[in-house]
Amino acid sequence: MSVPRSQQRRWVVREGDGGTVGAIVVRAGEGAHAVAEGRVFVGRLRVTDASRRVNVGDEVNIGRAPAGGARVQAKADVIWERDGLLACNKPAGIPTVADHVGASHALVALAADWAGCAVSDVRVTSRLDRAVSGVVVFATTALAESRLRRAREQGLYGRRYIALAPEMLLEPGASEATRGSSGVWNTPIGEGPDPLHRAANGANAKPARTSWARVARAGGFAMLAVGPHTGRTHQIRVHASHAGTPLFGDRDYGGVTRITLETGRVLSLTRIALHAAQVTVPGHDGGSLVAAAPIPLELQQVWSSLGGAPEAWALALTRELDP
Repeated sequence: MSVPRSQQRRWVVREGDGGTVGAIVVRAGEGAHAVAEGRVFVGRLRVTDASRRVNVGDEVNIGRAPAGGARVQAKADVIWERDGLLACNKPAGIPTVADHVGASHALVALAADWAGCAVSDVRVTSRLDRAVSGVVVFATTALAESRLRRAREQGLYGRRYIALAPEMLLEPGASEATRGSSGVWNTPIGEGPDPLHRAANGANAKPARTSWARVARAGGFAMLAVGPHTGRTHQIRVHASHAGTPLFGDRDYGGVTRITLETGRVLSLTRIALHAAQVTVPGHDGGSLVAAAPIPLELQQVWSSLGGAPEAWALALTRELDP
């Protein structure tokens, strides 16, 4: 994993700079704790040992620490722990796993801290993008990890998302007259021009399938109930954008981040209006375990400001989707 240029400090090792990563980090003006936080890379490889040797010409990249020290204060919001699984409610704004900023603020690290175990003992079975909120289920045993892997293969790993998007054409090529209220997006997803993004029918595309249904309308926007059947990177975001209705707040895929209401009030969103509201997975005895995350207040406020009915959120959880 590399560090984006705009969010790093770069140091090319020179003669006399020091022979270890720790020495270079200090010379670059960072605290030695940057290594422990997972913010230091030699080339593209993250460094976890400050005593690692470096050579003249090596490029050391140091990711910027989050402002305000939020990573130290953050705690995992655990929904439940059972059957070798740990279900957490991820807020928008933190990554599921370590990123260019480091490792200590990632949800998986916070979950490990809550469980009192090493990060390596928390197995990642699903991820949410940094700007997306909701349920993430980790496995804490190899047996539980295998169970969830089989569940994915057998279509028994259920996920229900709720999204807000402009009321536009919800099917590629559809007209206003033929636009439906539900359907399936099945355009393959591959690599985009930017390596951090994905694209419909992009390079090395793989099959992707997402069921969706429009639950309610308000202020030119639609509330969508969404159920992905596959797990491609940025799948819902790419499919929604390709369908002509990029999600509110999703700047990367063409979504608006602010609108002006009829009253003249400006409504803005610094996150993506996508929330993993519910995940259903099998327990060790074959029964179903359901983890639910409440709708974040900022999304409730956006919907309310658009004139949306509050009961729509509950409808989005129960609305049947096309298989």
